[in-house]
Amino acid sequence: MHRFLSLLNRLQTGVAGMLLVMMVVLTTANILARQVGLPIRGTFELMGFLGAAVFGLSLSFSHARKEHLYVSILFDRFPQKVQQVARGINTLASIGLFSLISYQLVKTGLNLRAVEEVSETLGFAYYPVVLVVAFGVAVLVLLFVYELFTGFGEAS
Repeated sequence: MHRFLSLLNRLQTGVAGMLLVMMVVLTTANILARQVGLPIRGTFELMGFLGAAVFGLSLSFSHARKEHLYVSILFDRFPQKVQQVARGINTLASIGLFSLISYQLVKTGLNLRAVEEVSETLGFAYYPVVLVVAFGVAVLVLLFVYELFTGFGEAS
């Protein structure tokens, strides 16, 4: 399971990185194009789509490396046993919350697909981006489950 999650994290991170580079290139190109009076149509929509995908695909990467916000001023003063119990409770709550979020995102994505909802300017379908974010959240849930059963070891 550790190898599978590590591979999945690397793949997601690679895709997210490529999308982030696309965002930089698109922004730069749009700024330059605006200087000559030819702004790139749909830049705002594309930035939203790409940003959402980068966010969704980066969740498990950030969590696996513990590079997220963590308030430890009070928590680290508790005995080790209390910290472990608190981590377990937090992980269970996270599994529940993020499972629900992923499920709702899948439902929303499938609904957007069924009604053929598209963006206003470019006419791009919303559902693929929503499903990519749902996938990223689902991988985060897998990481939480792995941590729960392995004593909070890293899966990256």
